[in-house]
Amino acid sequence: MKVENGVRIMAGTMVLLSLALTLLISPYWLILAAFVGVNLIQSAFTGICPAEMILKRVLTKSLA
Repeated sequence: MKVENGVRIMAGTMVLLSLALTLLISPYWLILAAFVGVNLIQSAFTGICPAEMILKRVLTKSLA
């Protein structure tokens, strides 16, 4: 799997999880979806994506 695809999967999963938790527990879980969206916009402008860095470390350690 490419790191870019992993980041997309992670972001989509977090948004869907946030929506499910909003429906089941509290509307405050929408803050998580907003955080993911802001992070995606920030990474588009700066080229720095924390999720990508974390995923690269995880994949590198799992291959070693």
